[in-house]
Amino acid sequence: MRTGDCLGPRMSIDPAGFILGSRRVLSPNFDQRPVGEQITLLVIHSISLPPGEFGGSFVEALFTNSLDCSKHIYFEALRGLRVSAHFFIRRDGSLVQFVSCHDRAWHAGQSEWKGRVGCNDFSIGIELEGADTSQFTVPQYAGLVELSALLRSRFPISDIVGHADISPGRKSDPGPFFDWSFFRSELNSVSVRF
Repeated sequence: MRTGDCLGPRMSIDPAGFILGSRRVLSPNFDQRPVGEQITLLVIHSISLPPGEFGGSFVEALFTNSLDCSKHIYFEALRGLRVSAHFFIRRDGSLVQFVSCHDRAWHAGQSEWKGRVGCNDFSIGIELEGADTSQFTVPQYAGLVELSALLRSRFPISDIVGHADISPGRKSDPGPFFDWSFFRSELNSVSVRF
């Protein structure tokens, strides 16, 4: 099945940089992009909290600084961490937005792409609910394809990469089960409709 068969109503973005139809869970972890900076990069991540467990509220809690670190031993390493992403695509394909596209989310950390450091300045971060040990779902690919096509139609995005590409040796996501060929093929077929 192609992801195009699963796409719902076309997404749109409002003037404030929010996707209409997404669920907004606003994160305090953002700031302004440097003056005049354009969005030229999409960074695809994957996350699950605890690692390998899906469907809970812990990712949203992490991105809103409300994670109860006593709930799991793994969370102790996250205490005091201030991170976010613009978007989170759950296993069922539903979309959560934490930060306006116009603002700088804190998703890339120490990073470099094509000789430019600090990728948060010029990128949008998309988290997929997933792990290095599991396949992503068809609804996730469908949501990611539609979101990526919309963002490419609104911003001068020239590259789409994984977190591992901008932070090699430090990060591995979206991981070995992310099907880049399938994603790029589907994105190319959908982009012409935007």
